[in-house]
Amino acid sequence: MTKALPQRWDLDVLFPGGSESTAFLAFLEQLEKDISQLKARVEDAALALQEKDAFLEVVSEVQSIAVRMRQAGAFISCLTAQNVKDEPAKLLGGRVKTISAAFGAVLTRWDEQLLRIDEAAWNRLLEDGELQPLAFVLNERRRRAQEKLSPEQEVLASDLAVDGYHAWQDLYNAVVGRMTIEVELDGETKQLSVGQASNLMSHPDRAVRSQVFAKWKEAWGKETELCAQALNHLGGFRLALYRHRGWDSVLREPLDIGRMQEKTLEAMWQAIDNRKDRLVAYLERKAKLLGIDKLSWSDVSAPVGSVHKKVSYDEAAALIVEHFNRFNPSMAQFAQKAFEEGWIEAEDRPGKRPGGFCTSFPVSKQSRVFMTYAGSASNVSTLAHELGHAYHQQVMWDLPPLAQNYAMNVAETASTFAEMILADAAVKNAANDEERLVLLEDKLQSVVAFFMNIHARFLFEKNFYEQRKKGLVSAAELDRIMEEAQKTAFKDALAEYEPHFWASKLHFYITSYPFYNFPYTFGYLFSLSVYARALEEGESFAAKYDALLQDTGRLMVEDLAKKHLGEDMTTVEFWQKAVDLAVADIDEFLRLT
Repeated sequence: MTKALPQRWDLDVLFPGGSESTAFLAFLEQLEKDISQLKARVEDAALALQEKDAFLEVVSEVQSIAVRMRQAGAFISCLTAQNVKDEPAKLLGGRVKTISAAFGAVLTRWDEQLLRIDEAAWNRLLEDGELQPLAFVLNERRRRAQEKLSPEQEVLASDLAVDGYHAWQDLYNAVVGRMTIEVELDGETKQLSVGQASNLMSHPDRAVRSQVFAKWKEAWGKETELCAQALNHLGGFRLALYRHRGWDSVLREPLDIGRMQEKTLEAMWQAIDNRKDRLVAYLERKAKLLGIDKLSWSDVSAPVGSVHKKVSYDEAAALIVEHFNRFNPSMAQFAQKAFEEGWIEAEDRPGKRPGGFCTSFPVSKQSRVFMTYAGSASNVSTLAHELGHAYHQQVMWDLPPLAQNYAMNVAETASTFAEMILADAAVKNAANDEERLVLLEDKLQSVVAFFMNIHARFLFEKNFYEQRKKGLVSAAELDRIMEEAQKTAFKDALAEYEPHFWASKLHFYITSYPFYNFPYTFGYLFSLSVYARALEEGESFAAKYDALLQDTGRLMVEDLAKKHLGEDMTTVEFWQKAVDLAVADIDEFLRLT
């Protein structure tokens, strides 16, 4: 990589013309036609679906449309993230949601047909060589269909969700898109996007952090009424649907999506809680290093030490490729391809959505990574993290499309694993103790995020749904619930919290995945277990790692751990080993300071 790398992604190779793309419009029109044809086939199929050939044809069509729906959704995500004011893209997004709802309705009808196939015929179908790789997914689909409403009611709910449930997420995105946060930097008044302001929360100067945090709270405080409306009605839709389905727990859907048992989740949080005292010791030491009595929310991501060099984008790319290569040359080659071929949107400019993500285009067998790169150590980590997601998808392309649908919790395993490769290498290769301390502290910020920040989000969401069952929850009450959750998760270790965090965090408004929080912590700890095994086995583990990733879309997570690690993740002991690996860095941090 000798010439400067592109920092804007290439979307034209997928659909030229952005939100004005005629190719994308034609793509959507064909998708609509094919969904209409599949609808007619499914409605006419009835008992013919028991015949192998007919069944295989429907499965093939379902997979073809599913792949193209993902392609369309990914394109819209990229358009609206790179420019939050792209109105044509928002309109296209509405059309894609409508098409998706139509496909969902067809799938619901298909589910009805699956339930009509008697058990013996069903088992015979799944024994077929072409269907055997999809047995887990098809069994899962049939089981989920049994647990839902009648097909007519599910279709109605899906149709109403387009302008109801999903519309509340659109409202939230519109609120974020119009927001600017005014701050004074270097004697100049600047209007920052939410993403740019968020990056300044890790600024080495406490005066800058404090000013940005105050402006941040002020800006979000003005939007809490709108955000409360969105969150209340989004949550209300969810609860009403659960009630009609006879589901008594708000965790039922996220656990089912994550293919995990509740006792696994409980064991994970218990293992973390067992070591929260070590995190409090770290936060207390960090406060002393920053010359304050107790950290504020805006200090948690602050760097320590005096070595705070910025890393250029090209330098970050070189580091990632180098360290990926030491673990797995295939990962390195893939990352280099992503950097050189414009798969990454990293440019620091106004108008972009906050945060980072990776999305995949299955028709093109490519991925795209989105972030705002400003040269910090955490930016480098984010870049590696999102490339980990992209590599995970890369090893899945040869599987049947339905077997590629891995859940968020195991998706975060691959991303966090990639992050660890880089973070560990950086600490080991530090030039001196001062540099090692800075790098170690950056790793510990991630531990705090996974064990405390995300735990606060989980506690908030649980408490919010309990309150929402009784009626609408005011913005002031949401602030109170959020701050209470933060105090519990952080063991009251901070002097100031962020009560508007429920408003500013996109994850609470994503309709495709309720409780978009604990999967991150799951992925982090599971990846620690996988990483420990990789260090133990050396180069031979690279192929085993790919095999583990390939199974993420066709096994329960407990079975995944049993098959590839020989471990029982329903026990506190399994998670405790991973938690202890994470907090071991705290002991080194305390020693160095």
